[in-house]
Amino acid sequence: MTAPQTSKITHRSVLAIAVPIMLSNVTEPMIGAVNAAVIGQLPEAYYIGAITVGALIFNFIFWGFGFLRLGTGGLSAQAAGAGDTQELVAVLLRALLIAGAAGVALIVLSPAIGAFAFRLIEGSPEIEAHAATYFYIRVLSAPFALANYCLLGWFVGQARARTAFLIQIFLNLTNMVLCIIFVMGLGMTSGGVALGALIAETAAALLGLSIAFRRLRAMGARFDHVRVFDRARLIRTLAINRDIMIRTICLVFAFAWFTARGAKAGDVIVSANAVLMHFFEIAAYLIDGFAFATEALIGQAVGARDRSRFNDAMRLTWVWAWATGVVAFAIVWFGGPFFIDLMAVNPDVREVARQYLFWAALAPLVGVACFQYDGIFTGATQTADMRNMMIVSLAIYMLAWWWLEPAYGNLGLWLAMIVFFAARGVTFAMRMPALRRAAFG
Repeated sequence: MTAPQTSKITHRSVLAIAVPIMLSNVTEPMIGAVNAAVIGQLPEAYYIGAITVGALIFNFIFWGFGFLRLGTGGLSAQAAGAGDTQELVAVLLRALLIAGAAGVALIVLSPAIGAFAFRLIEGSPEIEAHAATYFYIRVLSAPFALANYCLLGWFVGQARARTAFLIQIFLNLTNMVLCIIFVMGLGMTSGGVALGALIAETAAALLGLSIAFRRLRAMGARFDHVRVFDRARLIRTLAINRDIMIRTICLVFAFAWFTARGAKAGDVIVSANAVLMHFFEIAAYLIDGFAFATEALIGQAVGARDRSRFNDAMRLTWVWAWATGVVAFAIVWFGGPFFIDLMAVNPDVREVARQYLFWAALAPLVGVACFQYDGIFTGATQTADMRNMMIVSLAIYMLAWWWLEPAYGNLGLWLAMIVFFAARGVTFAMRMPALRRAAFG
């Protein structure tokens, strides 16, 4: 045991966690852009389509396992807040066991997953062949990719966002450099891009593990198999991850439904919505940095049973999250026309995107509460409430869509999405008194 967290939470401590995460998030879209640019140097157009299809499959698979980062982050924060070094070891090892088992299962099931995914996408024979090459090489990285989720959450939970940032930067830069070497230097195609991702994920996981175990050794922590495999703690870990996984599936469904309904409205509508959703995603990446900070600081306060730190964490992270949301709104609203023209050359797409620009700018601002409450409830490990409130919010979203889209078309679709974000914020706020009682009695 070490001393519980008692240091005062300041604006500096909030930014020390949030800024590295925000910078790390910004590098994520760069991987896809660099991979597409490199593979785009090859003469055949189907290579880009193959990499896009293959990456899309992994985006859905790995996003579904995002609970490993969130759950590990909350448990790590509480152990750090309580000063329980043995539990820090156990939290990491339990998470890695789950990640390893899930990763091996993905490899074993990859023939069935690949067959289902390619049947669903129905690309050309060339795209499908090269996407399959990409898929069956990169799927071997699954245990390491999921381990990286665990390590990211574990470090952030201890407010060591700089370490998490360095590991992510190492992963992303290694991926990009290897892609360039294998494709442009060695003449490989989709297999080279996949091999670069496989090596990068593996190297990043090994780097993260070495840093983690060196930190634990410096803290005097030791492996306690009784603690790691404690039945009650294992059940709690699995329950937390289950709840977050259900919540994530609901979130994925909401965005997939938005895209599918836009596609039914025609090529121009779906293209305009796609451009605008890029704006939302970038804004969300930035605001999400403060959700990470919230998760770490709230978790540490709950672990230390320190109501004053809890209140300070709530107040300061909310201030920064709202400020970032307002700035994001202003950038999208005032700079949107320029960015729309940069991303789309079709005049019809440009015109339609401008019609709905205000709602794309408003969405992340309304979503600030969603991101913040995600951080609060994850840090406090009140994941059953996260799951239940997400299910309720999804039901409200579908009801709003059923009422608004027939009356207002694509505007109704955007309004339903705004309602979804608002519902999440309101339902979470209603559960805050219960969270405080659970955390502090």
